[in-house]
Amino acid sequence: MLIERVWAANRGRNFHYLIACPQTCEALAVDPLNAEACLRRARELGWTIRQIFNTHEHPDHTGGNATMVAATGAPVLAHAAAAQRIGGVTHPLKDGDTVRIGRSVQLRCLDTPGHTRAHLCLYGEAAGNEAPALFSGDTLFNAGAGNCIHGGDPQLLYDTFAGCLARLPAATRVFPGHEYLLRNLDFTLDREPSNAAAGAMLQRCASLAAEAMPVTTLDQERQFNVFFRLDNPEVIAELRRVRSDWNSDPGPREIFLALRELRNRW
Repeated sequence: MLIERVWAANRGRNFHYLIACPQTCEALAVDPLNAEACLRRARELGWTIRQIFNTHEHPDHTGGNATMVAATGAPVLAHAAAAQRIGGVTHPLKDGDTVRIGRSVQLRCLDTPGHTRAHLCLYGEAAGNEAPALFSGDTLFNAGAGNCIHGGDPQLLYDTFAGCLARLPAATRVFPGHEYLLRNLDFTLDREPSNAAAGAMLQRCASLAAEAMPVTTLDQERQFNVFFRLDNPEVIAELRRVRSDWNSDPGPREIFLALRELRNRW
């Protein structure tokens, strides 16, 4: 599986992805808002875009569909429950469906509600020396979690983190829909000041351009993404400072929801 990250160069700090079969050079474009940038990069690499995949219905992920379809004639794949809102979806998908690219690439659809109620991530199994890959849209960001303020539900997002994402291998590479790494690391350190992994990653990346930020793994995320660190005593103690209404020990769901609420206004 060949993966090319394409920087949108926009205020929303979008990442797009081209995923290609090394045998046929056929490619799938993930959330190609800046369709021109994706088409240009595909031409440079000698790849042919045969499919378009939308993780969810928000316009900053679907806004390039029409341009991409006009240029390539590619079908549009998306969650069946989001298809009507997106428009033009030719292949409605559900949890567990397989997306095939060329002869050699197979990606599994993961139902990951929370940021929106109909959100799919794509997961590629490890092959040879290649680590697994997760194209996480706006569910999981590098060092952060998607918001739920535009049609989402934080309860569902917690279930996605505690269920689906928690089961994925530690070596899984994370390819999110936006670049928010430094801001998210700052939030982790605000909630867990002694987090050495977050501090080290922040120092490593502080001078990098947005488009040059590193690809993280789930192993790293579990070290410096506060939304995976719900049993950490320091995280809980810091939350207690702002949640005087907690009369008993909070469970992981309560901690996650409190963190998500804080991040909304942080």
